[in-house]
Amino acid sequence: MANKKVVVDPITRIEGHLRMQAVLDENNVIVDAMSTGTMWRGLEVILKGRDPRDAWAFVERVCGVCTGVHALSAVRAVEDALGIKIPKNANIIRNLMNATLYAQDHLTHFYQLHGLDWIDVVNALSADPKKTSELQQSISSHALSSPAYFKEVQDRLKKFVASGQLGIFANAYWGNPAYKLPPEVNLLGVTHYLESLDFQREIVKVHAILGGKNPHPNYLVGGVPCPINMNDTGAQGIMINQVWMNFMRDVAKSTIKFINEVYYPDLMAMAHYYRDWFKIGGGLSNQNLLCYGDFPLYANDLSEKSLLMPNGAIIDGKLNEIHPVDLKDPEQIKEFVDHAWYKYPQPDAGLHPWDGITDPNFDLGKAGVDYEGTKTDIKWLGAEGRYSWIKAPRWNGHAMETGPLARMVVAYAKGMPRQKDLVDQALKQAGVPVEALFSTLGRTLARGLECRMAADMMLEFINDLEANIKAGDEVAADMSKWEPSTWPQGALKGVGPAEAPRGALGHWCVIKDGVIENWQAVVPSTWNASPRDPKGQLGAYEAALLGTPVGIPDQPLEILRTIHSFDPCLACATHVMSKDGEELCTVQVR
Repeated sequence: MANKKVVVDPITRIEGHLRMQAVLDENNVIVDAMSTGTMWRGLEVILKGRDPRDAWAFVERVCGVCTGVHALSAVRAVEDALGIKIPKNANIIRNLMNATLYAQDHLTHFYQLHGLDWIDVVNALSADPKKTSELQQSISSHALSSPAYFKEVQDRLKKFVASGQLGIFANAYWGNPAYKLPPEVNLLGVTHYLESLDFQREIVKVHAILGGKNPHPNYLVGGVPCPINMNDTGAQGIMINQVWMNFMRDVAKSTIKFINEVYYPDLMAMAHYYRDWFKIGGGLSNQNLLCYGDFPLYANDLSEKSLLMPNGAIIDGKLNEIHPVDLKDPEQIKEFVDHAWYKYPQPDAGLHPWDGITDPNFDLGKAGVDYEGTKTDIKWLGAEGRYSWIKAPRWNGHAMETGPLARMVVAYAKGMPRQKDLVDQALKQAGVPVEALFSTLGRTLARGLECRMAADMMLEFINDLEANIKAGDEVAADMSKWEPSTWPQGALKGVGPAEAPRGALGHWCVIKDGVIENWQAVVPSTWNASPRDPKGQLGAYEAALLGTPVGIPDQPLEILRTIHSFDPCLACATHVMSKDGEELCTVQVR
């Protein structure tokens, strides 16, 4: 029997556009997979010749979901190139903004982007609201738990279904036998899906206070644009005073409460019914893991002793051997394009980001050999040719997985107490060994644990900030090297390491004569969604699908589960161009 070909294009409930192809054997088990980013990212080209102090505002627009972290990475890159140091308050505020992003982003992922891979919305209509109430009260002390409350949500859902328009719950494989939750757990999940939509608005108010707005809060080379005056009694305007400090503390406490009483109990309840997914979708997760580290306790110090999230790489599954990651080492990180739609002088040679080239070359190859269909109606992309707008980054020649799973495993292997306690508690509660982390559900669990950690860090950073200000330090930025006349001469190179919610993020810059000569970004979804490299090594998405059984090939829910467990952000990995490559529009700001 010939192998079956399955195409999911686009993968929905993600940021950006992703196409996944899978080859199934006679038993409907995936034996090959291809990940295609279907947009071109042109920010590297846009930034050439611009003022490096403005770069953060451009790269932050890469994505509206992981908002702020690209700006953080960008200002770190420029500060590294120019030798700029930031004050203690700036370091704390940057950490607080990033922890806030983590909490909000991971909540969004579980409920809005990934939860419906496990929760059958329509099945919730047959739930008994009284039993759902009893279930809620048995797993947490969440205040919204009455039978009447769940009946109200169920009635709202019935109106959606009866109208034939499911709205936000449309276009899914409801009724697929791969769904295993009882109706009452499904109703619980749908209810909290709606609650989390409302609650996310509260979390991001921290960004509005510290960065002026959300999405895309403001950053600043040299620190943060936050005026501080604890003696100011007014509450209007963006200024750090006691009023806003108290408000942010209340938000942090509410975030901790929501995550501990809603998100985490839901996650563990769901995991009970999907224990088989602790053995599916591992891919590279038990082999090659990568993280750069983040949340420095000390300003201007990204060394191991300063980081609350670890730096390190695991190769070939050797958990007792953590390799240090150096983003400046030209041999450690290289991007390859032999299977991507770009041109390099030497097609099979990799380039370190400081030497990176972003030269688009949309060439599908030979029809009938490299692809099936037409250039405007592609039916299948062959694995031997070029098939993605995403480059293939490699660490010391290895394909790597990055993200919450990587961070939790590296931290666990290093014995970092906060992460180790969270992992041990969850594994004991779920009744599974540590090896269960290397899976689709393990990836989802790691993100939930990291969300708990991020919420706690929010409160810690708020307390640290208040204590430092009350000790007499109200400095939020160092502007002594703001003017280009103070910058060193010659070609200046910098890198900004960061950990985005989705994984290891780096922006590399080369500054010459006061402007950007080269800029390259290697983002989490570039690592995870990458195509093959010259050695034939699959990217993390592709590898994770291998060995996955698909119950109904026409309803590939299993593919969505594993790919969504990475929380894909293709807008970060790619951007847009027209099919002919011409300029789409010109915007003049007067």
